Amino acid sequence: MNLTLKQRQIVWAYIFMLVPLLFFIIIRWYPTLQAFNVSFRDWNVFEGAGPWIGLDNYREIWKDLLKPRSAVRAAFWNTIRYVLYGVPSQLILGLGIALLLNHIRRFSGFFRAAYFVPYVTSAVAVAFVWNWLYQPQTGLLNQLLTFLGLPNQPFTKSPSQALQSITAVAVWQSLGFTVIIFLAGLQQIPEVYYEAARIDGANSWQLFWKVTLPLLNPVIVYLAVLSTISFLRLFALVQNMSPQGTGGPLKSTTTVVLEVYREGFSSYNMGYAGALTVILFFIILLITVIQLRLFTRRYEY
Repeated sequence: MNLTLKQRQIVWAYIFMLVPLLFFIIIRWYPTLQAFNVSFRDWNVFEGAGPWIGLDNYREIWKDLLKPRSAVRAAFWNTIRYVLYGVPSQLILGLGIALLLNHIRRFSGFFRAAYFVPYVTSAVAVAFVWNWLYQPQTGLLNQLLTFLGLPNQPFTKSPSQALQSITAVAVWQSLGFTVIIFLAGLQQIPEVYYEAARIDGANSWQLFWKVTLPLLNPVIVYLAVLSTISFLRLFALVQNMSPQGTGGPLKSTTTVVLEVYREGFSSYNMGYAGALTVILFFIILLITVIQLRLFTRRYEY
């Protein structure tokens, strides 16, 4: 077959795109479709695929959600709280730090690397270090509180503080990525817009509110969606920072993904775990669509 140079380039482009496509089909799409299949069966880890039971697993989840003290109900409520606490904190802190770094010329590379290192650090290692920092009496944070004359805090040992303590670690670990993306967005804003606004008499706050924030809208949408998905899927930090990895104390830190893991690999009830996975999938999809519509509408007029 005699092909022109342009046709050969097109053929090779499709061949190179086929490799990542096959990767996503095998690693992403197939497990996702398999989760749907598992959710409709009485599937046991040791027995394999069980009989088709329809929506029974979903009905069981609904019954558990109605129980006041069920682990699944606590997991969904805690996951919502992680998102409500974590996403705004991460975006606000990330934007604030990026604005400061945008005005730094000396040692800017060092500061960027310092903020980004936790993001590429293993979540298990991060959890180990912060568990030590949070230790009652002997932990560095409580030693600092003692030095300042303040009472010690239980942090992850208390049902009232554990979720907020883990959220703080999750925000700290992901903050570097948020800062770098915001910084890239800030550096893409042409200086001529600021100069025109200053000529019109705009002060620093008006420059931020009327120029910087609207032009960062695509970046904010991107980071808000990614951060929300990240907190909805929170697992490693919770498992490694909660007592015995059970989402305690008193189910105060458990998440939906942790319950999926416990149901599937501790209770060996893969059908129930698959149904939880499907529900979380649709929740993430729905929230993502809502965020995209709300954020894009905010600056239309």
